[in-house]
Amino acid sequence: MSHILQRREILDAEQLARNLADDPRQVTRWLLVAAEAGEAEAQALLGQALLDGRGIARDPALARTWFAIAAGRGHAMADNMLGRCLEHGWGGAVDLAAAARHYRAAAERGLDWGMYNYANLLATGRGLATDETRALAWYRRAAELGHAKSMNLVGRYHEEGRVVPADAQTALVWYRRSAEAGDFRGQFSYATVLLGLGRLDEARHWLLAALQLGHLKFLRKAGEELQRAALVPLADIAAAYAQRCAELEAAEGVPA
Repeated sequence: MSHILQRREILDAEQLARNLADDPRQVTRWLLVAAEAGEAEAQALLGQALLDGRGIARDPALARTWFAIAAGRGHAMADNMLGRCLEHGWGGAVDLAAAARHYRAAAERGLDWGMYNYANLLATGRGLATDETRALAWYRRAAELGHAKSMNLVGRYHEEGRVVPADAQTALVWYRRSAEAGDFRGQFSYATVLLGLGRLDEARHWLLAALQLGHLKFLRKAGEELQRAALVPLADIAAAYAQRCAELEAAEGVPA
């Protein structure tokens, strides 16, 4: 009985995070026991540990195997992660059509990340025919579940008038929700709309928030946009974006 209780503690999300921080190797040993006993949650978590190399040697191919096992047992996140492996070639060949099938399975089971990833393939026509109307529908479903990245994209569809009529006010609402939910792209999108409305102080706040959270590729593009805007009141923000890019490039060994 004590083994069962310990295993359940490991499968609890908050307890898992604490255990991983304290003793990742012990956690992965328990995950392996539970996974081999047929617990789908443990199988999915073991797949993630193998993919990340946390508490166990990194093995994307074996991670893909465990995701596939858990997905076969109806685990939505495992379907989503198997889709990620298939989309990006982690642990095996790229297969976009198969990735789309697994994203859709995760989406239909109600997983917001599955909805978002499936919508991305629909929007770009990778692995299946381009269908932006369906893509927006899935982004919206994910956004309504609180998925911050999807909120930003729903806002973009409304701002640009793609699939739906252009509606700046609706775009602003979705961008604000995305920004407040912590998505750096949503924060930047919201800031750019606020700039257009002359709400400079609010825009500065969200530009700085995006600066703290954004990765190098995003910050390069965002910084270029700020430089093109050439707004004197934002000169220090543009300089801060350039400085952060330089720091990340140095840390990652990326050519400037």
